Amino acid sequence: MTKCNALITGGARGIGAATAKALAKDGFRVFINYVNSTAVAEQLAEDIRNEGGEAYTIKADVRDDHAIEAMFDQVQQYGGVDVLVSNANMNFTAKPFLEQSWSEFAQKLNDEMHAAYQVAQVAAKSMKEKQYGRLVFISSTLSESPAANFIAHGSAKGALDSFNKYLAQELGPFGITSNIVAPSLVETDATKDAPAEFKEMIRAFTPTQRVAKPEDVANTVRYLVSKESSHITGTYNPVCGGAYMQ
Repeated sequence: MTKCNALITGGARGIGAATAKALAKDGFRVFINYVNSTAVAEQLAEDIRNEGGEAYTIKADVRDDHAIEAMFDQVQQYGGVDVLVSNANMNFTAKPFLEQSWSEFAQKLNDEMHAAYQVAQVAAKSMKEKQYGRLVFISSTLSESPAANFIAHGSAKGALDSFNKYLAQELGPFGITSNIVAPSLVETDATKDAPAEFKEMIRAFTPTQRVAKPEDVANTVRYLVSKESSHITGTYNPVCGGAYMQ
């Protein structure tokens, strides 16, 4: 049986790393994309291989079109991408609207959408040939539930959410699904320095009474990229313990 290939952008840490581990356990050949975390990515791949999985690392900045093409060329050697998890984190300026410049706002919006657009387009062309594919974009509940100083981040993720619906509509006839996974606060390296009072506030307002772990997000991705999820597309899936309800 031929293995399916799963590419996870921003795959070395946090949600990406948990997703790589989960998909490897499900039998996917995983490709871990990273920009700077070489040692961390290589260790993750080694850990996956030590547990019987198949994993490779690819250094590429997904804001760079040439780097994206080279990344997909590497995966093509193994038969091309079947699953894309677009998870690369784009930095943003945390400021109130009245203090933020257009260039600060536009940087996040452009980086977020450019990366998602380009990797999805290259992936989808390969998937169309196979008449099969799974696209999953990691968004945020901040796209639907605003918080102070997150206007750039939330707006960019909102654009991603809308983009996802268009892909679901256009690519569905080719056997390609496209879905959003939207976490709230997740315990990762990126949030480890968040004030304890802030984390406690999130926990207290969450019906499940806990903050999300990377594995919570990975397990949602796990289902959406499975063959069993073939009739689920264009959806927005909050992974937040009920803190945001549609």
